[in-house]
Amino acid sequence: MGTVIDSHFLALTAIVTIGYQFLFFIITALLKFDKLTDFAGSTNFIIVAVLTLILKGSWYFRQIILSLFVVLWGLRLALFLLFRILQWGEDRRFDQMRDNLGKLAIFWTFQAVWVWTVSLPVTVVNASSRNPFLQPQDVIGWIFWALGFILEGVADHQKLRFKQSPENRGKWCNSGLWKYSRHPNYFGEILLWWGIFVASTPILKGAEWLVIIGPIFLTLLLLFVSGIPLLEDSSDNKFGNVDGYRIYKQMTSPLIPLPPSIYRNLPMWFKTTFLFELPLYSRNLAQEGLD
Repeated sequence: MGTVIDSHFLALTAIVTIGYQFLFFIITALLKFDKLTDFAGSTNFIIVAVLTLILKGSWYFRQIILSLFVVLWGLRLALFLLFRILQWGEDRRFDQMRDNLGKLAIFWTFQAVWVWTVSLPVTVVNASSRNPFLQPQDVIGWIFWALGFILEGVADHQKLRFKQSPENRGKWCNSGLWKYSRHPNYFGEILLWWGIFVASTPILKGAEWLVIIGPIFLTLLLLFVSGIPLLEDSSDNKFGNVDGYRIYKQMTSPLIPLPPSIYRNLPMWFKTTFLFELPLYSRNLAQEGLD
């Protein structure tokens, strides 16, 4: 059935993703209602995984497991982000977009590219007729996904509870997993999607290996574009003049969880090269000499 459009469902998933995101773009543009933005992105992953699984109809164990992983991740994230935005009342990312149709269109286009690209490993697995016996890569990928899923979920929950507490108003989250990483939720998300890619490798052949673009795209996005840089800038603007925050930033890994006692004693070249402590993340503090 998928061969009517293409054998790997690439065109089909692109059309479905563009259509789904365009629908929410219209809602946002006409009603100035941006509370469904992250919900639209997360649920789109679910639609792509379930649709390709059903259309192929092979129901191989590997296909079912990886599709289930995407559904669980997308459902948890969609409900969490929807609950959070309903509590907060507005999405500040859209403060400069609500009355600018061009910027709004660029955002939704980018979200469609994000969903389609990151979904590539699951899309190709579900479109494949190959079904090799379980390999070590499958188990390794499942472990990566499970660890990442737990880390992201726990980190999100801890930060939400921290912000809900009146006594923490005006403070940065530095408890739980956030004591060991400034962005443990992003580390979890990166880990789980790399896990899905690793678990997809037993069926990949030839050009299909290009699905590695999915986790690479996600990693670069969170490291350099819309993830860590934006949140680091926001935190620096709020707390940059607070000594406790600057100490927290010096002692805490930006992404990969590590005990502060270990992280603070590592040489800067090691932090930059292997732990992603990039100058980009302290550009608002650079003039004050944050080392």
